[in-house]
Amino acid sequence: MPVRTMIVDDEPLAVERLQMLCAREPRIALVGTATDGEAALRLIEGLKPDLVMLDIAMPLLDGIGVARAVGRMGIRPAVIFVTAFEGFAVEAFDLAAVDYLLKPVAHDRLTRAIDRVELALRHQSPDTAPAISSAPQPEWAEEFWVPHRSELIRIATDQIDRIEAERDYMRLHVGGHSYLLHQTISSLEERLDPQQFVRLHRSHIVRRDHIARLRHDGSGVWFAALADGGEIRIGRTFLANARAMTGR
Repeated sequence: MPVRTMIVDDEPLAVERLQMLCAREPRIALVGTATDGEAALRLIEGLKPDLVMLDIAMPLLDGIGVARAVGRMGIRPAVIFVTAFEGFAVEAFDLAAVDYLLKPVAHDRLTRAIDRVELALRHQSPDTAPAISSAPQPEWAEEFWVPHRSELIRIATDQIDRIEAERDYMRLHVGGHSYLLHQTISSLEERLDPQQFVRLHRSHIVRRDHIARLRHDGSGVWFAALADGGEIRIGRTFLANARAMTGR
């Protein structure tokens, strides 16, 4: 049975493009469109679609607000956020969105998203929790969704070896790979468990068990030697953080 789908975007041209894309996917049956958040809520309540493809950056009531309002209504559509902005990924997945697509959406990327929707709908029953979650979130981040080519990929927090600031972006180092996340280092630090990560420099946060040893050069400058053979100079402001690791 086709997935009954609604499109919500405040730009008519964006709605038209998504309609054309959905027309190429036989598993989608388009049941309605809306160009603002309030109209979207009325249609969702009346049509009860299986899936809502939802823009985020809309005036008045944005896509995040729509998703939260739908959750309070007790309706259980799957949600795919479709946006030009990667910075909302954390909020989107906190709301248990099935997927998060970056504009312009490629057909093969939509196909994978519909695969996920079908899987989510198969596991959904009248007794399950709403697809849009209102459950309390853990105190510390457990994962990050970062842009990679034309999609977002999940990186578990405990896979991150270290984080390095690069202007307005943070580079997450994961084994031999690295990914850019648009966030400040201070806001990222606030979301990381201090028992798991330590800030050693204004530009560096390191997973504690990725630090092999601490050393100084004889002139009062300290360095953290890393498990992968790298080394980071410890900033004077953050020297107390390093000493606290040793209990000294």
